[in-house]
Amino acid sequence: MSLKARIQEDVKTAMRAHERERLAALRLVTAGIKQKEVDERIELNDEQVLAVLDKIVKQRRESLKQYEQAGRDDLEDGPQLGEPVLDRCTGERDALAGLQRAHGTRRARV
Repeated sequence: MSLKARIQEDVKTAMRAHERERLAALRLVTAGIKQKEVDERIELNDEQVLAVLDKIVKQRRESLKQYEQAGRDDLEDGPQLGEPVLDRCTGERDALAGLQRAHGTRRARV
């Protein structure tokens, strides 16, 4: 199952469980993926999905820093809500990289 398909399944699971914060973060991710696909008129593979995820995580962390610097405590909670969900998704990057390394070294031995 591709990373994009797993994210879609997570959206459905979050909807069924009424997990609003998780659902909001996952919808942000799916919107980013869809935007990239529409802009470039391609179907994203796992590596490209991870690049979109990295971009979203970076934007949310930068927003949090700016809120803290501006003393906007009321806005600090928003971007932080999706951090565990986004970190879980980007954790897939490590697994994918490990599989690619294993596949590459196995291919090199043959």
